Amino acid sequence: MTYASLKPVSHAFVQRKRLIFVRVAAVLAVLLLFLTKPALSEGSNGHEMLEFFGFCLVLACVAGRLWSILYVGGKKNEELVSSGPFSMSQNPLYFFSTVGAVGIGLLYGSVLAALALGLASFLIFRVTARKEAAYLLGKFGPAYLAYTKRTPRFWPNPLIYSDGDQMEFSTRALKRTFFDGLYFLAIFPAIELVEYFREAGLLFPAFVTIY
Repeated sequence: MTYASLKPVSHAFVQRKRLIFVRVAAVLAVLLLFLTKPALSEGSNGHEMLEFFGFCLVLACVAGRLWSILYVGGKKNEELVSSGPFSMSQNPLYFFSTVGAVGIGLLYGSVLAALALGLASFLIFRVTARKEAAYLLGKFGPAYLAYTKRTPRFWPNPLIYSDGDQMEFSTRALKRTFFDGLYFLAIFPAIELVEYFREAGLLFPAFVTIY
């Protein structure tokens, strides 16, 4: 995505549509659990290792999203936030959400599922980020262009981290982001429950094995 090719727009991207899509995708991912199973069996060393790393990534996702919303909550698309996590990446919320998607795939015990979910999230948020960038370019002009030149679009660069002396945040936005994070955390018990029922013979056999 090159900012020189962007056409400024006067209306902000509707975040609610993205959130609805993400939640629907999460529900579909859980439903797919009933049709597939990981190649690594539950309780094996490989499966437990993937679950551990997956859970760590999901926790990093929730913590990173809460950290990001402390800086941008209540000000998104209204102010040009460039401190804290936004000094390292233009889209830290999307980065941490993608990390969480990869974590969910690993929680399931499948590297392939982790890669697929991570790629799908990256592509979805790439489209969203481009629409937001067009709006911010139209709203803040040269200041936003200067910000994009010094800050990576997606992958954070800790070496350029900077922070302000004062920070105001929205408790409402923080609370909303916390409950959104519960969607990621809720996937873990859902996966464990499905695996338990399958091992106990209470579910029909999976149709597809994924690695």
